[in-house]
Amino acid sequence: MNSSIRSKQIIIIGAVLLLVAFLFTRDIKGLVKPTEENGKMPASGQMAGAESSSTSSAISIETSSTAAKNVLNKNLATDITALENSYKGAKGTEKLDFAKQLAQKWDDVEQITPSALYLEVVAQGEPSTKTWLAAGNQFIKAFESTQDSLAQPALLQKANTSYKKALETDSTNIEAKTGLGVTIVNGLGAPMQGIAMLLEVVAKEPKNVKANMNLGIFSIKSGQFDKAIPRFKTVIATSPTPEAYFYLGTALENLGRNKEAVDAYLDSKKLAANPTLSSFIDKKVAELKNKN
Repeated sequence: MNSSIRSKQIIIIGAVLLLVAFLFTRDIKGLVKPTEENGKMPASGQMAGAESSSTSSAISIETSSTAAKNVLNKNLATDITALENSYKGAKGTEKLDFAKQLAQKWDDVEQITPSALYLEVVAQGEPSTKTWLAAGNQFIKAFESTQDSLAQPALLQKANTSYKKALETDSTNIEAKTGLGVTIVNGLGAPMQGIAMLLEVVAKEPKNVKANMNLGIFSIKSGQFDKAIPRFKTVIATSPTPEAYFYLGTALENLGRNKEAVDAYLDSKKLAANPTLSSFIDKKVAELKNKN
């Protein structure tokens, strides 16, 4: 199976599980029925501080590598171990070259966290907008695909730091601003600060997929289902994904628009072609049709 397709399916499963388990049971810090477009900030003192030792120690190259090798076949694990030993014994540019190889190798076998950590090493050794963006994007991908509650805040914090580093070298970079806004909306600070950043992005790029997707998800989490719908429709018109259709269905369902919700869920099922998601959607569709 193509690794990019497999990675998307992993993220889909994670999205479904997160939605079902947490979406309507977790309060968003500092918000009580917010209005997405008002840009108001919650009370002071809610901004997250610098990366703490507790979050930074939750993940490391050594621990993530060991865990990832447990799900690989022996030959792949042996190959990666040999490459890691070369990395540990190298210095300077040679060490960075091995870090790049390891980042790609881990990505190829769909182990996103160790890949992100090696990209962070590369960015530290060769700091630029491009390298910090690569690290940030991979950390966000790892955050979205993991169900490890201890690793999630650490991955989000590392993504946040990476995007800030990228913006230090290019303060106008839209991708970095979007990524930073996503990390804030997901818990690293006052949510409305992140929303304001994402709204700035869509003001400049109305069809920006990542910004619209996260604005839509935030609208669902805060009960603003009517505001979520145009966000997901924008994503679908630009780059249709199972996630976008799934969340669109969720918003429509919560507004009582059951027929439209069924259509959206079925589109999600069709695109994902994933047994876990398909089973969940079949039950959901049957439930909604019984309401009609």
